[in-house]
Amino acid sequence: MSGLVLGEIAPDFTLRDQFGQDVTLSSYRGTKAVALIFYPYAFSGVCTGEMAGIRDRLAEFLTFDTEVLAISCDPMFSLRAFADQDGLNFPLLSDFWPHGEVTRAYDVFDDENGCPRRSSYVVNRAGRVVWAVHNALPEGRDLDEHVRQLGAAVD
Repeated sequence: MSGLVLGEIAPDFTLRDQFGQDVTLSSYRGTKAVALIFYPYAFSGVCTGEMAGIRDRLAEFLTFDTEVLAISCDPMFSLRAFADQDGLNFPLLSDFWPHGEVTRAYDVFDDENGCPRRSSYVVNRAGRVVWAVHNALPEGRDLDEHVRQLGAAVD
C-alpha cells in the first residue's frame, strides 16, 4: 500500500450518508479542512469504539473550519442502523457501490477482506492531502493525533 502523496489534491467523490444525502468532498474546498476516516465495518468492535470516540469528542472534530467524514463499504441502511444504535451524529458515508470505488481511489481497499483498511487522511481547505496514517485492522486510531492534525490543516 503506497497511499496518496502528501500535498496532492485529494481525489474528489460524492457518496451517500446514513440519511441518503449526497456528500461531496470538493464542496468543503475553500471553507473547511476534512478528516477522512476509513473504517472496515459498522458494528465491529474496534470500529464501534472509534466511532464512539469521535462522537464523544465531536466538538473537537467539527468546528466552523473542520469536518469529519467516516467512510466504509457498508450499505447506507446498515450505516443508518449503526448511527441510530450508537448515537453517531456525523456523516457516515457508504462506499458500497460501485464497491469500494472511493476507497480504492485513496489506495486503502483491502481486497482480501473487501473493506477499507483502517486509514485516515486530512485534507486541507485547498483540497490537498496534508496528513495520512494507516493502522492495522485490530489497532485503534490515536484520536488525539487526528484532532491535532485536523486543527493544523486550518492554521
